[in-house]
Amino acid sequence: MKSAYELAMERLEKQSPTAKLTDAQKAEIAEIDSQTKAKLAEREVFLQDQIAKARFGGDDTAAESLEDQLARELRRIQQDGEDKKEKIREKR
Repeated sequence: MKSAYELAMERLEKQSPTAKLTDAQKAEIAEIDSQTKAKLAEREVFLQDQIAKARFGGDDTAAESLEDQLARELRRIQQDGEDKKEKIREKR
């Protein structure tokens, strides 16, 4: 006898089947993940340094502005990576 969860998963699979990715697509997605992580780390290190300098210099307004910039850039980089991965997933 199947559980309610298993039955629900079967119905969901019938409504929108899971796309099977090729090895090449998986490799492309992994490369995008790697590039995205590198870009995130680069921007975070750079801007955290700038934030620390601003705070050390007593300029809290500039530090807050840089923190906002950091948050925006991190979201943008992550979204760009997700968009690229979605384009690869749509290729069938």
